[in-house]
Amino acid sequence: MIALLIMIISLILDGLLSNYLPYLVNDLSIYTPLFTLISIFIIYPLYRKKEKLYFIHIFSLGILYDLLYTNLLFFNGVLFIIIGLVIKYIVKNYELGFIKIILYMIIIITLYESLTVLFLVIYNVVPVSFSQLIYKISHSLILNIIYGEIMFLILKIIPKKYKEISIN
Repeated sequence: MIALLIMIISLILDGLLSNYLPYLVNDLSIYTPLFTLISIFIIYPLYRKKEKLYFIHIFSLGILYDLLYTNLLFFNGVLFIIIGLVIKYIVKNYELGFIKIILYMIIIITLYESLTVLFLVIYNVVPVSFSQLIYKISHSLILNIIYGEIMFLILKIIPKKYKEISIN
């Protein structure tokens, strides 16, 4: 229940910040939200014994993300599954700590942005250069890392009875 709530809040925050930040600042790219992507990383430990359900939820979330924010139906659904597999590998093989989560979020954001640009270049949807990819990755990290750390701390302090499975 907590995991679904986090995914829905992240999805809504992605839309709100994407729509309203241009009116608050001159350069939106400094505040590029990828909260939905960060949320699928943060909630994985809640699904540790229910991995099939986790992948169903993130695929559904990806399709919903496509319907609301992009015009590439099923693209983010498939991409979220790929990211979910990477997250599964990270969580099963490495410890989650406050500082290590920053590194893992950087890896996940870089992978997501790189796969998106690769798709756009291969299918010639939008011309994107390598420098634009680096710029987008570097300018989306600050806000997303802060959000991820806050969500991690919130999940740590929530009583265990509200979680399906504890964080660590």
